[in-house]
Amino acid sequence: MLPPMLTIAALQAAYAGGLTPLDMVEEVIRRRDALIDRAVFITETPAEALRDAARAVMAGPRDLPLWGIPFAVKDNIDVADLPTTAACPAFAYQPEADATLIARLRAAGAIVIGKTNLDQFATGLNGTRSPYGAPRSVFDAAYVSGGSSSGSAVAVASGLCAFALGTDTAGSGRVPAGFNNLVGIKPTPGLVPNTGVVPACRSVDVVTVFAGSVAEGAAVRRVMEGHDPADPFSRTATPAALPPGLRIGVLEGAEREFFGNGEVEALYDAAIARAKSLGAVILPFDYAPFREAAALLYDGPWVAERLAAVEGFFATHEGDFDPTVRRIIAGATRYSAVDAFNGLYRLNAIKQQVAPVWDAVDVLMLPTSPTTCTVADMLADPVVRNSQFGRYTNFVNLMGLAAIAVPAGFGPSGLPAGITLIGPAFSDDALVPFAGAMHAAAACGMGHDRTAAVPPAPSAEIPSAWLPIAVVGAHLTGMPLNHELTGPGGVKLSETTTAPGYRLYALPGTVPPKPGLIHDPAFAGPGIAVEVWALPAAAFGSFVARIPAPLGIGKLTLTDGSTVSGFLCESHAIDSGAEEITAYGGWRAFRAARA
Repeated sequence: MLPPMLTIAALQAAYAGGLTPLDMVEEVIRRRDALIDRAVFITETPAEALRDAARAVMAGPRDLPLWGIPFAVKDNIDVADLPTTAACPAFAYQPEADATLIARLRAAGAIVIGKTNLDQFATGLNGTRSPYGAPRSVFDAAYVSGGSSSGSAVAVASGLCAFALGTDTAGSGRVPAGFNNLVGIKPTPGLVPNTGVVPACRSVDVVTVFAGSVAEGAAVRRVMEGHDPADPFSRTATPAALPPGLRIGVLEGAEREFFGNGEVEALYDAAIARAKSLGAVILPFDYAPFREAAALLYDGPWVAERLAAVEGFFATHEGDFDPTVRRIIAGATRYSAVDAFNGLYRLNAIKQQVAPVWDAVDVLMLPTSPTTCTVADMLADPVVRNSQFGRYTNFVNLMGLAAIAVPAGFGPSGLPAGITLIGPAFSDDALVPFAGAMHAAAACGMGHDRTAAVPPAPSAEIPSAWLPIAVVGAHLTGMPLNHELTGPGGVKLSETTTAPGYRLYALPGTVPPKPGLIHDPAFAGPGIAVEVWALPAAAFGSFVARIPAPLGIGKLTLTDGSTVSGFLCESHAIDSGAEEITAYGGWRAFRAARA
């Protein structure tokens, strides 16, 4: 018996117990036929084709990572045996091949159950801009599902499949997750290839994953990712790490805008408290420049990129467009090439402006959407209501960032809300542990099953190509040379002490002032305070090359018995007037006492 929410873990356990993929698709067919919300799918995989797909999977190797796992696909992504419509019947075509990422998922053993509804041409965050109907929130049919990846979110939240694909230009892979108690994995732009995806804004489009948990969504993303030379925006990732004790930026003052929705505001505050309880340092930041960047996507020349995606079709089929989508795309004609360059210049200026924010925090935590509304209210004021949903999402892809949206609980109305963790480019894996911990701590289940157990979050790991280093003096956080670690993207992993057997000396004549750590095995001291950082391998080499004598890098033993590369001093240096400061316990304490 399968649970109400289909998850990868539940299906794998059922397969280990004797269930077959053929049994699974029969259950999917049954649930799909019983679904009340008929606007979820544009095209369903026919029942017999599903059975054939299950038989094909059963005939292959069982050790595939997604063996027999059902998934749904937003209908702007090509699946070879199903039409692609982008929610515009006149635009529909039969693709000759799978999109690159679909081919990768199928090769991993996953089974497509159908193509899902969307805001036409992925233009919208609400799910009402489709001639195939408006999917609804799984918690209240009067309310919007979120978009543009509306059908994909509802398919997962209703228990029809273990995951679904969306796309995200302005927040479409995050807002529907927030409205349906799901996780939304939004990769760094370029990490997952867009070959075979109908573009919205080609330069910032991202294929996303809706799933019940962070761990499973991230596992699906890893199957899809990887450079594809057929996609001009595909990128080769250099993973970015994050420290375990995250510094998290949160909204403050006038930038806390919830449009009168006190429920969502209360859930955001509760999420901040949870983050703090999980060990994060909470730091308010100024969202205003990020908001200015977000405005460029719909109120700037990037609107013209939406026209570029469908220019030929729009010229001959303008009447086939949803009225709101038509107004948005038609408005692109007011922008010139000069406007496009000026917009690009402004975006890069804003990136420079917010650089100090990223020096102060590791991750931003924002409301996925500051409010929600009914379908009737959305149809009455489609542009204003839609823009409210995107207040905290629109800037993310423009700035090339990674994000994971997670559930944040339910308000008294019975409607859910979510928060989104946003990190630097290619911090996709690094975001997973804390995002998973936040979801588990919210204790709100997944999808329509508010009691479902959320899988535990994996432990944080630094990328395999990174090297740890222990620093003891001028490279500590807040000290004059810390920028030599943060500049190349280094991250602080921990604060600890050495094992007994180390002495610390203030070295005379050093600029900026530096200490020297000496190993004295016969000394039974208390240990010296250090920070352990991690650097990419290439940066590690250049960092070590800049270290001046008498300092160097050797092996330090930490208080837990582990060893790590770190700063040591040549013993002769203490014969030149160096002051022993071991009793202070560390360089920071010594400097504070002398100050």
